[in-house]
Amino acid sequence: MKHRALALALVGVLGACQATSQPAREPERKFLLERVDDVAIVRVYADGFERLTPRERALCWHLYQAAVAGRSIYFRQRCAEGPELLQLFEELYTHSGSIGARAQEEIRRYTKLLWVHSSPYHNTTARKFCLRLKPSELADAADAARLSGAKLPLREGESVRGMVERLGPMLFDPDHKPMVTAKSGSGGLDILQGSAANFYGPGVSVRRLEDFEEQYSLNSNVEVGPDGKLVERPWRIGVPTEGIEPGMYADELAKVVAHLEAALPLAPEATRRALEAQIRFYRTGKREDRVAYDIAWVADTTSPVDTVNSFVEVYVDPRGRKGAWQGIVSYEDPRKAEQLRTIASNAQWFEDHMPYAAEFKKPDVVGITARSIDVVIETGDCGPVTPIGINLPNDAWVRENHGSKSVSLANVIEAQERSASPSARAEFTWDSAELARAERWQALTHELLVAMHEVIGHASGRQSPERQGDPAQWIREHYSTLEEARSDLVALWFMGDPKLQELGLLSDVSEASLACYEQFVRNGGLQQLRRAPEGERLEEDHLRNRQLIVRWIEHRHPEALRQVVREGRTFLRVLDARSFRAACGELLALVQQIKSTGDYDGAKELIERYGVAFDPRLRDEIVARYARLDVPALSAFVFPRLEAVRDAQGNVVDAKLSYPTSLEAQMLEWSGRR
Repeated sequence: MKHRALALALVGVLGACQATSQPAREPERKFLLERVDDVAIVRVYADGFERLTPRERALCWHLYQAAVAGRSIYFRQRCAEGPELLQLFEELYTHSGSIGARAQEEIRRYTKLLWVHSSPYHNTTARKFCLRLKPSELADAADAARLSGAKLPLREGESVRGMVERLGPMLFDPDHKPMVTAKSGSGGLDILQGSAANFYGPGVSVRRLEDFEEQYSLNSNVEVGPDGKLVERPWRIGVPTEGIEPGMYADELAKVVAHLEAALPLAPEATRRALEAQIRFYRTGKREDRVAYDIAWVADTTSPVDTVNSFVEVYVDPRGRKGAWQGIVSYEDPRKAEQLRTIASNAQWFEDHMPYAAEFKKPDVVGITARSIDVVIETGDCGPVTPIGINLPNDAWVRENHGSKSVSLANVIEAQERSASPSARAEFTWDSAELARAERWQALTHELLVAMHEVIGHASGRQSPERQGDPAQWIREHYSTLEEARSDLVALWFMGDPKLQELGLLSDVSEASLACYEQFVRNGGLQQLRRAPEGERLEEDHLRNRQLIVRWIEHRHPEALRQVVREGRTFLRVLDARSFRAACGELLALVQQIKSTGDYDGAKELIERYGVAFDPRLRDEIVARYARLDVPALSAFVFPRLEAVRDAQGNVVDAKLSYPTSLEAQMLEWSGRR
């Protein structure tokens, strides 16, 4: 499962719709730090950190170091060349004094994009971005940097020119490995062969994997062995005393574990049990140890400091099986959690009133814990481009039997809101009435939509008796899109329910739901197309899921939604909120049936018909309208910095928080180059 509501936006799309949510408490604070191509670099503040105890702040410091220690894993997962590219460009960045001004400027731009996207592939479009230098110019810059002391990723006996020639296709050729994750095969290549994501070796195809049983499906690479047969390389440290050999990422995981072990004496009992279980999983790589960690993590509902440090989401893998590494450290701010708790405490009511068949409803919703958190750091698959909501764990069996945690990343949402420009809102609203609804309601309804997506969306529904277990094993590469669509539809369905007014979450469900639906279709049917600047197909799961919902309703229920053109500009108009809600309920019932019965063909037909292809002329129009607005398409975040406070014996007894001045300062410190 892919249980997150991504902040992929967000500036000028979702973010722009939230700009009026609250006044600045400290006008001197700077949220928007800089702009790099289509990315806004935004600072995150952690206001509640000082209210933690010294022991809790010291615990945060150790967990913070663990989150930094594992980030190189994610660079390697997104493409095999990732760590070498990172080393090369960080060395060029820090030894640029003798490099020419034009090359230096381009190296800085490209390096910042590598940091933001953790690879040479855009986080939302999945497409490769190229270096705007000639190979000879890069070689000259590398020669100059080497003379200044730069440690370049040269292989034994390799010259600088040889290194540039070897890495050149990744840097300069847009047609060489053009996609990190290709959900659709093309050019005679299947989805694995057409993806740069580093989970499968040469010669591994979807067809060959059909008859191969993976023991470590979430945490392994699959390669062709010396005998021509497929073999797994599990991601683990190893336990020699138990005959468990080290696996892939053993060195990186050992560094992570060293910091997690240092955190154990400071952790509350429930947190300590979860950390010990995760350490065990990192050593063995076994599924049963990962499940033990999930169960222990879900059971830890009261500790103020929390962390997610594991292989979690499967968006990057074109098959939707391999977990990308991520590290998050957070603490709860109970002042911000009331909305989530209200939704979670009524989870059974929501489940009972779903519009899908009774056989797919849970009779007893268990263990939904909802929290509002402030993050201290996010790395790997969660940062610098970060979610704004998370629902974990992803294991269906654990969720049904032990429950889940839903969290809203409050300080990330605030930073996104405070850094956004409202200009896109006016550009894509049909008239002054729609604009007024957006200005009044969208900050609140977007926050509520994300909360319901995470708290009741991902936690809802159950499998049919014939399809017990993880539904991803049947729906395969289409599961991510389907599950995100299902959770969005749950939120959209209940957004128009009077229950929200009864619970005190909305004062006027009728007007608020219309504003919410209008925002959703503006983004899902129009605005998000700017994040697919090439081609005619969407690849990222969240983009597909939103377009699927919008275009299905437009096609099947024209009384609810219609696309219109006025003076050369395209708009999507929600004609009737009740009809739109009814259409969401109809589609939700269909999507839940597909998931619960493991209907691969049904998922494929639905997604490919409505969620994948788009009109490139409409995309070009949207891109041009945004170009006139000059609004960034994506937010990436700079997180607080923690500094250890030690006693006379060198033990960490507290931590001080400060704010880096730039993306450059944070990333070079994390890499040990500052």
